[in-house]
Amino acid sequence: MMQRRLRVLLLVFSLVILQTTIVTHLHVFGAIPDLLLVATVAVAYNEGPQAGALFGFFSGLVLDLFLVSPFGLSAISNSVTGWAIGTFQAGMAFQTRRTQVFLAALGGVIGGTVFMVVGGVVGVAGYLSLYSVQVIVAGSIWDAVVSVPIFMFVHWALMTEHLRRY
Repeated sequence: MMQRRLRVLLLVFSLVILQTTIVTHLHVFGAIPDLLLVATVAVAYNEGPQAGALFGFFSGLVLDLFLVSPFGLSAISNSVTGWAIGTFQAGMAFQTRRTQVFLAALGGVIGGTVFMVVGGVVGVAGYLSLYSVQVIVAGSIWDAVVSVPIFMFVHWALMTEHLRRY
């Protein structure tokens, strides 16, 4: 159990370092992949909505320490996304690698929408705009692109007994 917790901590801190150093330079249509959001989707996919929401909240808080957006905004959006994806995937008949990619893109749409709407409600200028829609769509495509290695990293961190290889 202790080894699993250490692996999850390594997962979070590794992704935060990648997100805040390298990934910030990968802009396409104003968007970058959200590695911790995709990891939240992967946790929710493997462990269910509660674990997805908890992982999303705490990993989002860690990421919020490095962002200029209001503190807690990533935590809220990742938490809602983790719960939603965990609930949604529980009702799916079968799951494949394509399902993981689809869920990562769906998570990008959910997380991006929650982030922009809540940010706009708390008064951040420019969050409720058509440009935000472009960023959400481009970001969700990015999230789908990076989903396979992130899902593999999460499988390793969670020490799941079976890797879902399809």
